[in-house]
Amino acid sequence: MFVEWTSATMKRRDLIRLVENNGCVLVRHGARHDWYQNPQTGLCQPIPRHREIKDPLAKHIIKMLKN
Repeated sequence: MFVEWTSATMKRRDLIRLVENNGCVLVRHGARHDWYQNPQTGLCQPIPRHREIKDPLAKHIIKMLKN
């Protein structure tokens, strides 16, 4: 019997679209991450340059960049 393993991930482009639609802006390109900032709160968070980002990390980034 073959059991398919599925991981809980979010596409990077979907995370960036969500972050930008909530008013965050790209601050800079790092070596392995892009840094986004919420202009209202001043908080910055890195978004890794992987095609897929695990859900716990995506939720943490969204939580930190919320208004």
